[in-house]
Amino acid sequence: MVPGSGLDSPRERCGVVGVYAADREAARITFFGLFALQHRGQEAAGIVSYDGLFAHVHKGEGLVGSVFNEDILSSLRGSAAVGHTRYSTTGGSTLRNAQPQVIETIDGPLAVAHNGNLVNAPQLRRRLLERGVGLQTSSDTELMVHVLTGAGGSWLDRIRTLMDSVEGAYSLTILTREAVYGVRDPWGFRPLVIGEIDGGYVLASETCAFSTTGAKFVAELRPGEIARIDALGLHIEQGAPPQKRAFCTFENIYFSRPDTVHDGNLVHSVRQRLGRELAREAPVEADLVLSVPDSGTPHAVGFAQEAGLPYTEGLIKNRYVGRTFIEPTQELRNAGVAMKFNPLRDNLAGRRIVMVDDSIVRGTTGGQLVRMLRDAGASEVHVRVACPAITHPCYMGIDMATPEELVASRLSVAGIRDEIGADSLAFLSIEGLMRALDAEDGYCNACFTGDYPFEPEQFVQLQLGLQDPFASVWGE
Repeated sequence: MVPGSGLDSPRERCGVVGVYAADREAARITFFGLFALQHRGQEAAGIVSYDGLFAHVHKGEGLVGSVFNEDILSSLRGSAAVGHTRYSTTGGSTLRNAQPQVIETIDGPLAVAHNGNLVNAPQLRRRLLERGVGLQTSSDTELMVHVLTGAGGSWLDRIRTLMDSVEGAYSLTILTREAVYGVRDPWGFRPLVIGEIDGGYVLASETCAFSTTGAKFVAELRPGEIARIDALGLHIEQGAPPQKRAFCTFENIYFSRPDTVHDGNLVHSVRQRLGRELAREAPVEADLVLSVPDSGTPHAVGFAQEAGLPYTEGLIKNRYVGRTFIEPTQELRNAGVAMKFNPLRDNLAGRRIVMVDDSIVRGTTGGQLVRMLRDAGASEVHVRVACPAITHPCYMGIDMATPEELVASRLSVAGIRDEIGADSLAFLSIEGLMRALDAEDGYCNACFTGDYPFEPEQFVQLQLGLQDPFASVWGE
């Protein structure tokens, strides 16, 4: 697992994989891809394969390595497969919401794995129910399955109908009797990449999956594109008109694995650039720099390099503590930071510390870490955050927080500093963020600015259920 503190950070999204490889065990390749994407979701995992006659399905709650074993993988026969590792954003954390969602149709099996979130899912759910469609889950992925089965024409035609019908963030891998498809929404919120492997191709949320599957990077699917992989090879076409690109900046700040490449940039290098920008914007007199491990580490290294300060470990992370321990009781929630981190007192005593983190969401973890460092003997604790202040919720698939829970939406920087007990606090600016990304636009920064990629009036209407964008789909 790669994520940082896991206690006060935006929650991971989902990871998807799709494989078509003649004369290969596609499910096994899919398993290795999902294993590399474990950081994107730890609640459940699933694989659906197809052997030319039957679809084979296995899904379970927990980590990829515990959901699958050799006997299970051997039973998932076929040269085509799609897989998913889940963190729930829409739909509860239950096995029935585990993906891929699979259904039998007159045209053979259909399985869909989804990374993202549909902002108009409530309207689609209502229209499906009104027409007598039975729904078994609370996941918006099932809604897309029913749109696909209810549309006409070839599977490519049906996917285009789906893309015309839904709004929001989605990167999909789709399994049919004939092919495996990859689909990316017209804004490009979520990553989806293509790799070539002996006998076929692999679709995955991140390039880091290619190192475990043995695939070689071919291309990044662009906004609104559909990739079809079958016995004839790879074919890419535009499925919906591309909108103004809005790739989520948190892929570079926090979500993606450091060895992943987005837009030709290694994520680890981008995070170090974020730290260097932060050091230029918010210098401070201090003795050493430390990170909130693990995702804050490259940010902190970049900060230390630019500031000319030594970087050292000051917090040791217990990597065997999962996320489930936060759930049962308030006592365990309060003990969460102490269960996950332990200070190195010899490195901290009498020192002026700069603690670098990737983000602050609710502010709860930051305050506990500052107190932990002070209790370990730090004379000063200065907090530096390698992204702008998060002031608005995300509706595109990040489980971040409600507006009331976001500490930066209710307090000023000075107020947050006082609440967490730091000697000083600074966030990276939007301008610094974009300089580190070496871009002027093409990214979604709505959680920092409130400037959502959708037209504000349309977005509000979709949230309140005042629009029905599916009239054309359902013949009205």
